[in-house]
Amino acid sequence: MSFLSVGDMAQVFQMRRHNAGLKALATTLTGELTSGNRHDTGAAVRGDFTALAGVERALTTLASYATATAEAGQLAATQQVALGSIGTMLSDLGPTLLAASTSSSPTMVSATTADARQKFGAAISALNTATAGRYSFAGAATDTRPLAPPESILAALATAIAPEITVSGIVAAVADWFDAPAGTGGYLDVAYRGGGALSLFRIADGEAVDLGITAADPEVRDLLKGLALAALVADGALAGDTPARASLTRAAGEQVMRASDIATTLRARIGTAEAQIEDTATRNKAEATALEIARAGMTAADPYDTATALQAVQAQIETLYTLTARLSNLKLTDYLR
Repeated sequence: MSFLSVGDMAQVFQMRRHNAGLKALATTLTGELTSGNRHDTGAAVRGDFTALAGVERALTTLASYATATAEAGQLAATQQVALGSIGTMLSDLGPTLLAASTSSSPTMVSATTADARQKFGAAISALNTATAGRYSFAGAATDTRPLAPPESILAALATAIAPEITVSGIVAAVADWFDAPAGTGGYLDVAYRGGGALSLFRIADGEAVDLGITAADPEVRDLLKGLALAALVADGALAGDTPARASLTRAAGEQVMRASDIATTLRARIGTAEAQIEDTATRNKAEATALEIARAGMTAADPYDTATALQAVQAQIETLYTLTARLSNLKLTDYLR
């Protein structure tokens, strides 16, 4: 009969090795049970990472689209608020200017056009709105305030209308100044300081949204023409000629009324973009959720199997401790007795 003896020191090291192995396994199983994912991803996918890599790539792409939709939504909301504020001012001011123009009181004309001058400044301020350090109507030059101060704009307009002595001449001069192409000393040279239209926001595969409205757009310039014309009356245009000032106020009121409709059209355009952004964001979130579920299916650890294995390891550790305690109490004298 053969007998294999294990030395005390070898037995100690063997016990330590078993203990370390069981503790490491318990730690691994505890991590899997807590996180819900397998510790060994390679074993979970059986060495084929193709599908998992595709899912990870899609999730990364969707995360970038989530950032783009958030930025686009913020920009659209800021533009919507600014244009809404301008639209409200225009719709309130237009009838007031028309009513003042029919009044025989110069005081009424002066008071109403003074209010228009204040609203002109408020409109410029709204178009200079910035959010998160980006100016909403500056186009690609998002770090630049798009419009000059209202005083500078009105000073340039006062110079442009200086040779004119008739209502029609002043109205035409103001329109020409706002519509003048770049390089001719008009609005685009004096008032606008932003850049070209902002690039499209890519918010999904093959889908982009256009939020390229700038303060240089003809529609935005049309919003300011009537306000500027009324402000010039407040600053003394055709001073001393009460009927002419009333006629100029009426022309300003008519332009403001038309501008109110333009503001509504611009807001509707932005509203369409907002709806597109919201729909796309919802679709991207749903797709990301489905991909996360698919990824979990590839790498998830079964909670029941993991808990059962962890319980078995705990039982093995307890048994090892019991054996270690009994072996440590063995004595030769007890055996010889």
